[in-house]
Amino acid sequence: MKERPILFSAPMVRALLDGSKTQTRRVVKPKPSFFGSMTNPTQPFKTLDAGLHCPILCPYGQPGDRLWVREAFDFIPAGGPDTPQSCEIVYWATGGHETRCAPIDYNPMIYGHEKVRPSIHMPRWASRITLEVTGVRVERLQDISRGDAMGEGCPFPNMAQGDDPRQWYADLWRQINGPDSWDLNPWVWVVEFKKVTA
Repeated sequence: MKERPILFSAPMVRALLDGSKTQTRRVVKPKPSFFGSMTNPTQPFKTLDAGLHCPILCPYGQPGDRLWVREAFDFIPAGGPDTPQSCEIVYWATGGHETRCAPIDYNPMIYGHEKVRPSIHMPRWASRITLEVTGVRVERLQDISRGDAMGEGCPFPNMAQGDDPRQWYADLWRQINGPDSWDLNPWVWVVEFKKVTA
């Protein structure tokens, strides 16, 4: 089993916490079209043979591996002379606070004011969400199903009739990746997961 970090925005962190987000899509890099056509791209696989005998490992792991979530955060020193490593971690997605003990080589006392710290800087010991990968596959972005759009954290009920949750997901994708990103219809890793309770 391997552990890897993964970044999520505040709305997606909230969806992870309430259990409505059970999968994520990330663009396959390098682009498979650069190498040629893929072999059986719709089938589950551990590596992607993108042509020219150039396998691409999924950077988000395989079933059984774990992902630890990086999110926007802050440190607030909470210790005194006897507990200098104690600090409160503020999770900006929910406003929640947790008291943690920083590693001995990490000095929380240098953080003296509240400030949103980008998710990319969150250390492993401060992460509050761990996910276990349950499935990995590749597909075209626009091939997402209604059910999978719900699994991406769609906050609206999945009704037999009514708005298509895929439209919500297309709007979310454009918001994160740019206005033309949905129309490019890239190959994406589809990573399915379940939340791990400590």
